[in-house]
Amino acid sequence: MYNVSISPHVREKSTTKAIMRDVAIAVLPTLAFGVYHFGLNALFVTLICVATCVISEVLFELISKRPITVFDYSAVVTGLILAINLPPTVSWWIPVIGGVFAIVAVKMLFGGLGQNFMNPALAARCFLLISFTSRMNDFAVDGVSGATPLALLKAGEEPDLLTLFLGFHNGCIGEVSALAILIGGLYLIVRKVISVRIPLSYILSTLVFVLLINVISGNEVTVTYLAGQLLSGGLLAGAFFMATDYVTSPITARGKVIYGIILGFMTALFRTLGSSAEGVSYAIIIGNLLVPIIEKITVPKPFGSEKAKGENK
Repeated sequence: MYNVSISPHVREKSTTKAIMRDVAIAVLPTLAFGVYHFGLNALFVTLICVATCVISEVLFELISKRPITVFDYSAVVTGLILAINLPPTVSWWIPVIGGVFAIVAVKMLFGGLGQNFMNPALAARCFLLISFTSRMNDFAVDGVSGATPLALLKAGEEPDLLTLFLGFHNGCIGEVSALAILIGGLYLIVRKVISVRIPLSYILSTLVFVLLINVISGNEVTVTYLAGQLLSGGLLAGAFFMATDYVTSPITARGKVIYGIILGFMTALFRTLGSSAEGVSYAIIIGNLLVPIIEKITVPKPFGSEKAKGENK
C-alpha cells in the first residue's frame, strides 16, 4: 500500500512552540546576569516587556476574531528580546510602548508570526531609540552614570577586556555579559535551533570591516580595540538571538553567509562612521528588508526547470 500525498514528504519534527521555548531558554542566562548586575528593576522591565507583548497579542486576536496564538511562545520571545535591548533603569511606560509596537504594528498587522518582514523586538527598539533617544541612552545605575564600553572605544579609550567578557559594566540589560550570551548561543547551536553560518559570518565580517574602515581612515587599530568591538554592545546578542530569527533571515546556506556579511558591513559602518557608538539594531533591521533579494539570488534552481532564454539546449 502506498500513501499518495503532496509534498513535503519529509517533515521537520520541531514545532514552533519547541523552537520558541529553546530561544527563551537561551536568552535566560544573559537576562539572569542582567538582573544580578543591575538589580530588580531589570527584572521589572523584563516582566513588563513579556506581559505587554502577550497581552497585546491576545487583545488584538480577540478584537479581530482570530485564533489565540500566544501559546506558541513567540510573543514571550519577542518580550524577552525587547527586554535585553533596553536600559535597566528605563521608565515602565517605555517597555509598554515598545511591546505594543512590536506585536501590533510589526507582527500582527502583517498577518502574525511568519508574515512580519522585520524582527518585531528590534523594530520596537529602533522606534524607541528614535522617539525617546535620551531615555534609551540613559545607562545610569544607582544614580551614577557612565559611558558604555562602545562609547569609550569611540572616544579612543580601551576598556578592560575581562570586565567586558564577564559583564560588569554599563549597558542594556541583556547585552553586557559576553559569557552569558555565548552560553545561550551555544545552547541554540547544540539544540540545532540555529546554524553557525549567520553568527559566525556576522561577527567575523564586523571585525574585518571595522579593521578595514579604520585602516583606510588612517586610525591605529589594536587587538584590544577589536576585542572590545566584539565583546561590547549588542554584537554577540544580535548575532545569536536576533539575526538568526527564522522569519526574517534567509533559508539558504549561501544566503545566510551573505546576510551575515551584509550585517557585519553595516554594523561596522554605523559603529565607526556613525554618530552613535552602536549599530546592531539598525543593521539587522535593514538586513531583514534585504532578505527577499538575498533569497531570490541564492535559491537554487530545481532540477528540470526551463533554461533562461538565449541558453543553448
